[in-house]
Amino acid sequence: MNDQRMNCPECDAIIKIPDDASVGELVSCPDCGADFEIASKNGSVCELKHAEKVGEDWGE
Repeated sequence: MNDQRMNCPECDAIIKIPDDASVGELVSCPDCGADFEIASKNGSVCELKHAEKVGEDWGE
């Protein structure tokens, strides 16, 4: 398997995306720790978007 490599939109580090990753999966940058969601995947071409951060819901 050849993982796809993309540059982190935040810090430009290399993010490895497994070939079997699917749309909606989360990947993290090993350098800055930013989380990204795979927004679309067409063959070996992926598009990343910032993952939504879900805060605690304290019933308010």
